[in-house]
Amino acid sequence: MTHTLDKTAASLLSADEKKIIEARHHDPFMVLGRHHSGQSDKDQQETIRVFQPHCQEMRLGAEGPLMQRRGKTDLFSWSGPAETIPRFYSLHWKDSHGLSHVKHDPYSFEPQLAEFDLHLFGEGRHWHLYRVLGAHEHEVEGIRGILFATWAPNAERVSVVGDFNQWDGRCHPMRSRGGSGVWELFIPELQAGALYKFELRNRDSGQLLTKTDPYAQQYELRPDTAAVVRGKTNYDWQDSDWQQQRQSADWLHRPISVYEVHLGSWQRDDAGQFLNYRELAHQLVSYVTRLGFTHIELLPITEHPLDASWGYQATGYFAPTRRFGQADDFRYFVDLCHQQGIGVLLDWVPAHFPKDDFALARFDGSALYEHEDPRRGEHRDWGTLIYNFGRNEVKNFLLASALFWLEEFHIDGLRVDAVASMLYLDYSREADDWVPNIYGGNENLEAIEFLRELNIVAHERQPGTMIIAEESTAWPQVTRPTWLGGLGFSMKWNMGWMHDTLDYLSKDPVHRHYHHDRLTFGLLYLFSENFMLPFSHDEVVHGKKSMLYKMPGDEWQRFANLRLLYTYMFLYPGKKLLFMGNEFAQGDEWNFDQTLDWYVTDYPLHQGVQQLIGDLNHLYRDTSALYQHEFETEGFEWIDCHDADQSILSFLRRDGDEHVIVILNFTPVPRSGYRIGVPDAAFYEEVLNSDSGHYGGSNTGNAGGIAAEATPWMGRPHSVLLDLPPLAAVVLQPRRIG
Repeated sequence: MTHTLDKTAASLLSADEKKIIEARHHDPFMVLGRHHSGQSDKDQQETIRVFQPHCQEMRLGAEGPLMQRRGKTDLFSWSGPAETIPRFYSLHWKDSHGLSHVKHDPYSFEPQLAEFDLHLFGEGRHWHLYRVLGAHEHEVEGIRGILFATWAPNAERVSVVGDFNQWDGRCHPMRSRGGSGVWELFIPELQAGALYKFELRNRDSGQLLTKTDPYAQQYELRPDTAAVVRGKTNYDWQDSDWQQQRQSADWLHRPISVYEVHLGSWQRDDAGQFLNYRELAHQLVSYVTRLGFTHIELLPITEHPLDASWGYQATGYFAPTRRFGQADDFRYFVDLCHQQGIGVLLDWVPAHFPKDDFALARFDGSALYEHEDPRRGEHRDWGTLIYNFGRNEVKNFLLASALFWLEEFHIDGLRVDAVASMLYLDYSREADDWVPNIYGGNENLEAIEFLRELNIVAHERQPGTMIIAEESTAWPQVTRPTWLGGLGFSMKWNMGWMHDTLDYLSKDPVHRHYHHDRLTFGLLYLFSENFMLPFSHDEVVHGKKSMLYKMPGDEWQRFANLRLLYTYMFLYPGKKLLFMGNEFAQGDEWNFDQTLDWYVTDYPLHQGVQQLIGDLNHLYRDTSALYQHEFETEGFEWIDCHDADQSILSFLRRDGDEHVIVILNFTPVPRSGYRIGVPDAAFYEEVLNSDSGHYGGSNTGNAGGIAAEATPWMGRPHSVLLDLPPLAAVVLQPRRIG
């Protein structure tokens, strides 16, 4: 908000006083507050100035002197002996409605942010920056209030506006902290719960902007966008046992099966409204525990304005969305998961941000968080902006956000969205729409260094946490240590395997023998990275069909193919991820705006898929051969990968002397008397058959198991003669004889 002076008032005021009234002074503390005006040590006079719009009268203290109005403005001043006014004096005033107010003068306080904090921020290495910037409860010599701070180096003036000052940018202009680009203001007597934003005036154009706080830890419920001053939490965590074991756990060699969830559509109440984090915690924990998942992964719950973005266009990187409750409600969610042995992963989006006027875009009137050049600063496909990873302060913003979720909410890991778009300067761009790096290449060198630092800092400060890359290209060493030239991620989504597998399973079985390499090609690169196998939300939207309706054939064949697909995933090397609804074969594509089609779980075929997922999870978790060496070659051996004519694969998963045999028949033709080589003279128990009647199959199989024969086959000393069910997988585990 600006104010134009009349000629009479303008003639009485100094240039600095005019700037205060017009809300364009870069350093309000030079004018407002206490200033010595005496000419010598013996003549210690001082002047106090206060600017308070909509004020009838202003007094220094309850019984103190009345301040003089400067002309017809809302600027008041008093001059007198220095010793008569306390250091932190109070102001007593009446507003235009005659209501009385008492407060300490914000402009009587010294700078509150430590130089060391500003120095670390400038270097991009303040890991707890969220405790400095934003709005925080603060106390100065017994006087409590809220300390506000934000980064806006190209602003001429920044003010705190809120429901406590009628959203008037003239009331609380902030103090500039010089070359750091940080602005701060301590407002005494203000309390948690207040709504606020920042009003910024660009120093070059004079443009006025009203922005929500990027560092806020709470916001209003959308569509409202104001930040909320959040008080200090007193949440009493009960997950210390989980935290301690996580630090020492070797997650590389443990089963990890992830249930990916969009909280807004997993389940709703009877009126179709969102559930609270606490309600969701109890329902989700019960469900995933029953099905045997080890982790829940949440689509982004960082605050975002548009439901249809699913959370991937975030505006609040330090705040759980208000859609499902408050910050402590989300703490309860994570805490309950941990107490019940369930890890929590969070989708986190440092690749891009939306253009909404109220948020980060051109925050201080300049391209501050983004690149000025749209060839580097804008995603054409998504209509979003790209972070300028070369700026220390921007990099620090993102690194502090990552640590915030890991430390403040005990999150067990972050899945970093759209990493490929960060690595390549020409990602999804026309030939003339990108700028090469300094060496002439297409690698985004600043983003690469950011990702390496993210992984170094997260793993050092929060040991046992996982940072997982959604990366869809052949970029080398994504999950290799940074000191070996890698990016340092814990895991990478195996998008190649996922696309090849879905492409193969979507074909009519009569044609599959022509595409057998789709199933075998992945083994050529499987152990080059630490891979997670994802059937995620991205595969069941935008006309891609549900997992069930990707499968060919009649109803029975669709369900059989889907059971075969899931069994293949759980038995193939790599950690597992399955999006909600996939586990019970939802027929429709996922719709973010309504709850899942839970009613289909009343039908036997859907129940069968759901039961199979539970059995696969428990088999996976209980069988070390299926998880101990998912990232090492010693955990996998082909038995036969060449039987393209019959579309059959067989392989062995191993943990030392322990092993399981997997045979997959990708045609609807039962194969009787199918011989494969096996390592041991043992009785091979059929521990899982995806064609079981329990799952809705035809119950073709091997009567619980079969004894190995002393018939060498496929280069192995023993063999078994099997009946392979149609469109199904069989898992055999040796029970040694004698």
